[in-house]
Amino acid sequence: MPHIELAEGVPGILGLMEFRPETAKPLSELAEVLLRSDNSLSRGERELIAAYVSNLNSCHFCESSHSAFAAAQMEGSEALVDAVKLDPAGAEISPKLRALLAIASKVQQGGLHVTDDDVAAARAEGATDVEIHDTVLIAAAFCMYNRYVDGLATLAPAEREAYRGMAHHIVEQGYVGALEQPDA
Repeated sequence: MPHIELAEGVPGILGLMEFRPETAKPLSELAEVLLRSDNSLSRGERELIAAYVSNLNSCHFCESSHSAFAAAQMEGSEALVDAVKLDPAGAEISPKLRALLAIASKVQQGGLHVTDDDVAAARAEGATDVEIHDTVLIAAAFCMYNRYVDGLATLAPAEREAYRGMAHHIVEQGYVGALEQPDA
């Protein structure tokens, strides 16, 4: 049960955004820029970073929703996303994405855990400064989003199917579009 009075049946961050539209707009705009704007990392790869960090933070709603969003936009689908969350070193992803996920995991522990060697390893695999920057910002933002969702004990459906429907809407409409149609 949520710690504050939220609309019944509206899961995760969607319920919080409905509760406080003033904060919903900038939070959605940040997600839109980080996860959907033009970038050399695909939308699926960026969603995967968000899902991976959310999994490390044990945030069921964000991990489940962003896993569905990543799977909807990547070859390999749910099996690949699950493999990455279980063991990124053994998953069938590019060495560059593996190095970026290593940076994301360090950010999840605390920003000062990221070392020059971590960044050098990502650069050695072809990561650009923008990709490294965006990985750090995605990881940091999802630590915040995760704590926001879990800190207010929002509803988080257990079944994957609940998140697949959200994925279709996010892929088609984006995060800012989700504000306009919260029942998706």
